[in-house]
Amino acid sequence: MIALSICIRLLIALFTQGFFQPDEYFQALEPAHRFVFGYGHLTWEWISPQPLRTMLYPAINIPVYWVLKMLGLDSKYPETVVIAPRLIHGLLAALTDIWVYKLSSKVLNDAYAQSTYFLSLTSFFHVLSLSRSLSNSLETSLTTVALNYFPWEVVTSASASLQVTILLIHSHRISYRRCVIFAALACAVRPTNAIIWLYMFAILLLRLRKTPGLVVSFLRDATTTGFTVLALIFALDTAFYGQPTLTLWNFLRVNASSVSSFYGSSPWHYYFSQALPVLCTTSLPFVLHGCYLLAKHGEVKLKILAGCVGWTIAIYSLLGHKEWRFLHPVLPMLHILGARSLLELYHRSAEVDRSQQAGSRTKRRARLPIRTRDLVLLLLSVPASIYVTLFHCTGQITVMTYLRNLPVDDSTTIGFLMPCHSTPWQAYLHRPDLAHPGKMWALGCEPPLGVQDHARYRDQTDVFFASPVAYLQSHFPVQVNTSFPPSPYPSSVPDASFVSSVSAIELHKRSWDLGWQHEWPKYIVIFGALLGEPGILPLFQGKGYHEVWKGGWEWEGEGKRQKGVRVWQHGGFIVM
Repeated sequence: MIALSICIRLLIALFTQGFFQPDEYFQALEPAHRFVFGYGHLTWEWISPQPLRTMLYPAINIPVYWVLKMLGLDSKYPETVVIAPRLIHGLLAALTDIWVYKLSSKVLNDAYAQSTYFLSLTSFFHVLSLSRSLSNSLETSLTTVALNYFPWEVVTSASASLQVTILLIHSHRISYRRCVIFAALACAVRPTNAIIWLYMFAILLLRLRKTPGLVVSFLRDATTTGFTVLALIFALDTAFYGQPTLTLWNFLRVNASSVSSFYGSSPWHYYFSQALPVLCTTSLPFVLHGCYLLAKHGEVKLKILAGCVGWTIAIYSLLGHKEWRFLHPVLPMLHILGARSLLELYHRSAEVDRSQQAGSRTKRRARLPIRTRDLVLLLLSVPASIYVTLFHCTGQITVMTYLRNLPVDDSTTIGFLMPCHSTPWQAYLHRPDLAHPGKMWALGCEPPLGVQDHARYRDQTDVFFASPVAYLQSHFPVQVNTSFPPSPYPSSVPDASFVSSVSAIELHKRSWDLGWQHEWPKYIVIFGALLGEPGILPLFQGKGYHEVWKGGWEWEGEGKRQKGVRVWQHGGFIVM
């Protein structure tokens, strides 16, 4: 089982070709790449006056980068810079499959473990996200491990005497402390994970309310572990930022504010109407049926787990900015609910078969206790998983391979006229010659820091796409300098001066244009949709640019990210 999980998650990690979320690159790989190799892009969360991101999660990638650097493999085989971190995150992903198998045995019993493991292994969303370098993915694995060490026997021994409860507590003391450690690490990776543990530990404290000594012992252990992890995070971030920094507080403060809605706001029912169907996909009918069975039969441990799911979704629904992946840590719990349904349906079918075959030889029990019809439905997620792994949004990744192999010379400059963070950066490119300011640039999308009216605010990406031709005519020289010098001010730097600048703009109700200045680069990277904007195609061609590369499917993507990825070169020849 362990070997199978590791093999599958590593294969998914290595063969994933598509783009899913910018955080996979800019909040995990880029900071680590910059730390080891000395160059890489840091987003506003890292360089704003009060940084939000801890170095804890990116630090996972530092050892493999350091080994590549020490052995000289990064310069000889630059593709290893992409491959090596994938191995790390594939191994971490396997923890979820392995530990949800064990968790299912504890919450229900051993009979449900195989079905739960099958749901986890074939989960569409796990394939899409679990093996990627996303903090939610590690948060999911750590949460699943922590739930395994949760003292389930203690919280479900409602009829036990006080003496028995005390004996149970002492017998589970080591396990409980491990639970606290892994829960604290999950919260350190992503502070909002505390929502899950507020519920779980509240249940435990409620069970221990008649034993004040045990409550004090529990709180002492939790507080000691929590402050130890917090101190380590503080020390790590202070060393990284060069000043006393508590990123966990900044993360919670900003994400609970209206600034988070700048990246999109969804209705209260989003997690119920959209996220759960995407997370569960073909297992959703069985998850819902498992909830029905729970309401009917009321298994205590499963009831606690389902309550945790409901509590977490309810709290997340109160926040404006919502994403599917925020609920990823509860997906293993949903798989256990689904397994409850699958085994119930399997036993019902087996009883019917036995009654029909009375007096005849009984069928040998299936190795996987799932009905054939249910198995067929669940496996419908496999083709979709293959698609998102090998074919979906591949142009945004493969373009970096093309750019990485461009000739190294002083005239190579690259500009990305795309919605911000549409491609990876130096963690996939690994070109130190392009790390100099202005040699490679992309449009920015800093949030409205210091701005009161967030609805009126427009970032650089908004300003560009409001009128691409006007932007190119006003922010680029009339003539192309064929030595292709670096751009002097291609995008905003979200430091203290940025905050004061946008605040002044809001006060005087001027355009949100901060006076960005570009030089025409040798290579322009765009989505094909930009060529459909009036005047763009003749402008590019009139400046001497021609398309030299294209990738991805023209029909995929949405809005400004449609029609594949294109590279235009000054003086190049059109690709067929």
